[in-house]
Amino acid sequence: MSKVHVKSGDRVFVLAGDDAGKRGKILEVLPRSGKVIVDGVNIQKKHTRPTQTNPQGGIVEKPGPIDASNVALVCPSCNKPTRVSNVRSESGKLTRQCKRCGKSID
Repeated sequence: MSKVHVKSGDRVFVLAGDDAGKRGKILEVLPRSGKVIVDGVNIQKKHTRPTQTNPQGGIVEKPGPIDASNVALVCPSCNKPTRVSNVRSESGKLTRQCKRCGKSID
């Protein structure tokens, strides 16, 4: 179990894997396994049989988890993938800061 450098709702850039080079928004963070679910990345197909709630059945596509180390946060101000540093503000609260432009992300 490790701390993940991104949060739900962040825009990220995929660094490695079949979907390398894609950008997307984080839908869910799974800190126990160190994985994230990114919208439109690692799409998995699941064949479902007809049920009362879904009488048609068919193939359902949903994004699968990828390792958090394979994504880089996209800075909202410079719009580039960047690493993150944690800086303590004057009020004593930790905020994330862009390593490229130095501006606060949170």
